[in-house]
Amino acid sequence: MHRHRELCERAVDPLEIAAGLEAHGVTDRAAARYRHRDVFSLAEELFARVPAVAGEPATALRAAERDTETRAAWSLRALVPGAACIATAGALRLTEGVLGSQGRLVIALTGALVGIVGLALSLRSGPLHAEGRSSGTAHVYGCWLLGYVLYGEALLDQVLSGGPEGPWTLTPAPLLGLALSVAPAAWCAHLFSVHAHRKLIGSRALEEFAAGVRPLLFGAVALHLCVLAGLLYVAHLGYGGGGAFVGAAALGVLLLLARLLTVHGFPEPAAVGLAAACTLEALAPALVLAGRLPGLHFLARPVDALVVAAGTGAVPAVACGAAALGLLISATVALSRASAHTAPGDETRTTA
Repeated sequence: MHRHRELCERAVDPLEIAAGLEAHGVTDRAAARYRHRDVFSLAEELFARVPAVAGEPATALRAAERDTETRAAWSLRALVPGAACIATAGALRLTEGVLGSQGRLVIALTGALVGIVGLALSLRSGPLHAEGRSSGTAHVYGCWLLGYVLYGEALLDQVLSGGPEGPWTLTPAPLLGLALSVAPAAWCAHLFSVHAHRKLIGSRALEEFAAGVRPLLFGAVALHLCVLAGLLYVAHLGYGGGGAFVGAAALGVLLLLARLLTVHGFPEPAAVGLAAACTLEALAPALVLAGRLPGLHFLARPVDALVVAAGTGAVPAVACGAAALGLLISATVALSRASAHTAPGDETRTTA
C-alpha cells in the first residue's frame, strides 16, 4: 500500500490499480505472496483500503464509448481523406484534355492538401488519436511508405532497366484504396478498444484477460484487411489497374498495427516496424544501383530474382508484409497486457 499509494489514490476503480500493478511487474504469482488469488483481487483490497483522491467518475470512459455524437464526429473526419481522393480523381478525369498541365497540377495539389488535412484531423481525435505519443520520425516513415505507393514501382522498374529516367508513372489506385480505408481503420481500432476494455472488466486474472484479448486483436486486423482488400479492388477497377495490390494491403495492415501500438502506449516498436519497411523498400533500388559497380553484381541478384518471380510489386509486399508480421507479434504481446487498456492519460500506461 505504501509503495503504490499514489496509484491507488488516483485510481477510479480497481481495474486501474490492477493495470498499474501489472505495469510495475506484479503478477498473479506475486499477488499470492500477499494471500490473494490474483492481481485483480489484490487490487480490489487496495482500492477499498486506500482513500481515493477526488477525480473523474469511473463511468466517464464508458459514457464516452456510448457517445453517439462523438463517434459520428470522428467517423466523418475519417471519411475526409477518401472523399478528397475521390473528388480529386474525378476532377482530373473531367478536366483531361480541357485544362493544361498547370491547371491539373493545381487540382491535384489541392486534393492532396485536403486529404492530408483530413488525415491529420483523423489522427488528432477519435480512436486513432495517440495523445502526443506519436513521434515525428514515425510520420516521416509513413510519408515515405505512402510515397512509395505512388512512385516506388515505377522507380524500381526504371532502375532495373538502366535508369532512372523521368518522368515516372504514377500509380494512384492503391493510394486511393488506402485513403478510403482510414474510416474502417478507425472503427476497427474503436471496436478493439471497447471490447478489450469490456474483457478487462469481466476478467479475474491477467492470463484470462490476455487469452481473451488476443482473438480481439486478430479479429480487428482481419476485419480491416478484408475491408481494405475490397476497397483496393474497387480502386483498381476505377483506375483500370496499376500499383501493387498485395503491397498496398500489407501496408494498410502495417499502418493499423503501428497506430494501435502507438495509441495504447507503445510507440517505439511501432516506429521500428515502420522504419524496417522503409529500409527494405529503399534497399531494393540501392542494391540494384550498387550492383552496377565492378565486382558487385551479386548485390543485385536478390532483387532481380524477386522481381522476375513476382514483379516489382513484390518488393513493397515483402517489405510491408514482413514488418506487419513483426508488429503483429509485438502487438500480440504488448496489447495483451491490462496496462495497455487503462483510461486515457493514465500514467500507468506509460510505464508499461
